Amino acid sequence: MVTTAKSRGYRVFQGINAVILTGVVIVTLYPFVNIIARSFSQERYIVAGEVNLIPRGFNLTTYRIVITDPMFWTNYGNTVIYTVVATVIAMVLTTCYAYVLSKKHLKGRTILVWVAVFTMIFSGGLIPQYVLVNSLGLTNSIWAIVLPNAISVFNLLVMKAFFEGLPQELEEAAAIDGLNTYGILWKIVLPLSKAVIATMVLFYAVSYWNSWFTAFLYLNESELFPVTIYLRNLIAGATGAESAGAVTSEVTQAAANIQSVTVMLTVLPILAVYPFVQRYFVSGVMIGAVKG
Repeated sequence: MVTTAKSRGYRVFQGINAVILTGVVIVTLYPFVNIIARSFSQERYIVAGEVNLIPRGFNLTTYRIVITDPMFWTNYGNTVIYTVVATVIAMVLTTCYAYVLSKKHLKGRTILVWVAVFTMIFSGGLIPQYVLVNSLGLTNSIWAIVLPNAISVFNLLVMKAFFEGLPQELEEAAAIDGLNTYGILWKIVLPLSKAVIATMVLFYAVSYWNSWFTAFLYLNESELFPVTIYLRNLIAGATGAESAGAVTSEVTQAAANIQSVTVMLTVLPILAVYPFVQRYFVSGVMIGAVKG
């Protein structure tokens, strides 16, 4: 009787769990599917609010306007370069800093931790930061994008917590075998840290890929813009032309679904990369959540 009661209760739990998770999936996917449908729909259906999950009046005008513009591909290439370079620099700095902070015997460790935490709570402000970047001669260069935000304190603390959880005996054994600090980090610690590294790479890459305000501040030449600035200007141009009365069929179509198209064009690369790091992502984001 006990076994039967348990099995029946477990089946009920599974049913309720399936219903709840199905609801979560539907709520999560619905806005994205709606954006896809709007990006392929004609302007009159979008304005009338008749687009739900299926495109109405299939149309590729806005995609054609964007994709046939050479500047789009130039700025897209810039975004790829900025994201890759910035992510590499951020990972090197964050990993080294976190590894140092994970050593509890390090003198001055508490001061270094609070220096990092202080920057997460307080900042110098937008104008002082702009003056600093400009005085260093970084404006209109890739370094204005990748250097000012090279370390995320949140990511730093997550990596620090992970490194602190690694067995200290492994590093001691490696030191006895003759490895120095850099050798231990490269040959022992990093191979055991694939989960947190993949998670941090994803966090940094998404942040830099979606970033536009930093480029808006420090870049003045259109050839240097990331694709987010290009798409922002395209949205402003389409809506501005429509409100000013310079209306053609292509302009009205672009103004109607330009936001949906830009979301699709910016999110697709991240969606393509995510499956390759997903197996590490779950364990990476749970670091420090379970003590055992």
